[in-house]
Amino acid sequence: MLEIGSIVDGKYKILSVIGKGGMSVVYLALNERANKTWAIKEVRKDGKQDFEVVKQGLVVETDLLKKLHHPNLPSIVDVIDGDGSFLIVMDYIEGSPLSDYVKNGPLAQEDVIEWSKQLCEVLSYLHSRKPAIIYRDMKPSNIMLKPDGTVTVIDFGIAREYKEGNVADTSVLGTRGYAAPEQYGNMGQTDPRTDIYALGATMYHLVTGHSPAEYPYEMYPIRHWNSSLSSGLEEIILKCTKNRPEYRYQNCAELIYALEHYDELDSVYKNRQNRKWRTFLVSAIVTGMAGIGAFGFHMAENKVTASTYEAYLADAEGITDEQTILKDYENAIKLNPSDGTAYLAMLDAMYGNDGDFSSEEETTMREIINYTGDTNRTNLEYLSRNTDDYNKFAYEMGMAYFYFYEEKGNKSASTRWLSIASEATPSGELSSKEIERAKKLYKIAGYYDSLGVTKKTGDTAESYLDFWTDMVGLTDGEADNTVTELITYKELTVQIYNHAVDFKTAGVTRDKIQEQLDKARRILSTVKLDAGNEAYETELIEKIQNNIENASDSVTAAFDVSGAQTAEVEVDSNGTSTTAD
Repeated sequence: MLEIGSIVDGKYKILSVIGKGGMSVVYLALNERANKTWAIKEVRKDGKQDFEVVKQGLVVETDLLKKLHHPNLPSIVDVIDGDGSFLIVMDYIEGSPLSDYVKNGPLAQEDVIEWSKQLCEVLSYLHSRKPAIIYRDMKPSNIMLKPDGTVTVIDFGIAREYKEGNVADTSVLGTRGYAAPEQYGNMGQTDPRTDIYALGATMYHLVTGHSPAEYPYEMYPIRHWNSSLSSGLEEIILKCTKNRPEYRYQNCAELIYALEHYDELDSVYKNRQNRKWRTFLVSAIVTGMAGIGAFGFHMAENKVTASTYEAYLADAEGITDEQTILKDYENAIKLNPSDGTAYLAMLDAMYGNDGDFSSEEETTMREIINYTGDTNRTNLEYLSRNTDDYNKFAYEMGMAYFYFYEEKGNKSASTRWLSIASEATPSGELSSKEIERAKKLYKIAGYYDSLGVTKKTGDTAESYLDFWTDMVGLTDGEADNTVTELITYKELTVQIYNHAVDFKTAGVTRDKIQEQLDKARRILSTVKLDAGNEAYETELIEKIQNNIENASDSVTAAFDVSGAQTAEVEVDSNGTSTTAD
């Protein structure tokens, strides 16, 4: 073991032991130069015949964490492979694992639901990577509860990247009781639904106080242990932990929605809804007995449904109040969730006129696509059966998040949808040009998690040259429409303003940058405004003109031989300057 007070790698002073496991010791260390504490995990080679296997797992863990940037995940600072030990220096997570808290009995249902939603966000982030990262070891001991009430997921030793086309995992790993059946190799390879199973098992343990890894080694309905627990939460946990993956929630977005509305699944709510449904059926039967035969009634029902769907769409076209418009589209979607027309019209109503996909609008859209009604399927599941409409909706959602969310864009949130659109095949709904754009935007969105971030080792996380090449690639060819073309140049000019020095350092010449600014000017001088959208497009043009001037100044400063310093620019997590538009 490392000695307390000793200095590691010339900079980390060992303060104390904060944890021990079967294969490792974790220390609290202080970087005296930076006056910052870190955690150091040590695995010694002495006496471990299988050290190379252990080391391989540690390398997997560090390699994965180096690529990840999420507030609920730790960051790797340094890796030290010494003669006698393997050391990983990482963020020190203040707090204790949930396993320490649940030792004293069940935890509050509301707290468990809140933590589970945070964990869903982490898993959703991991699953949206390319390739998807499957965590495979969710359990209370791997979840740190911090003093501010947030949780952090630790220990990525058995995480794996999802391999398209694999029949099964190459190794059987996981913790008994929390691991899904497919982790034992008899039901195909692990995928995002594997993590949903483990999260369900973790919720079960936290709200009941009974570990599925201990006798009787099975999970009863949670109200078997405590009848006051929510029947809605019970149903969610039961669905998460189905043996067959296809019967579980299919992704974390579905599970988050369920957790946000768990009270609506409670027996009282269901009974009330069932009473309403029975009343409706009685009325329908009476009407049917008045002279409509079974076949005729079915045909009439289809006709009424279709005409009502069209009526909702027509009504939305004839009014100006956004809330009423959105309600009409919502009613249409609930009536026929497999038709993409209302989804696309609703999305256009949200951001098409003002260029702002607000957080409130995003919440509304998320609630609608995850609505289940009287079935166990979400609206989005119904839409996914209509492949063409589903792919087109995914493309438009990707665009909405990438460019328009809160007027600045949310690149991370766009990846889920752009990934779907980029893997589509051309159809009447989604053109090959749009698919190519989705592929480029998906690639560019990946830069924003680490672009401009310098690792603790001094390396840059991503190449600005690659970023430049991909950004410029978006301007090649014909744009989908005027707004798309203008938005593309708005994004490019903002990034030139923000990163002129970085582009220069990466090898992009002044002429190449100037060429894009000149091209932007030409586009603005020749663009034809779309009828009915002139006000928004005119506003965009003014913003781009302002950006071009700011970007030109930034380029001049970056390439000035006298070495003039460029002004510091505050940039948010989406790469958007607070000065440029």
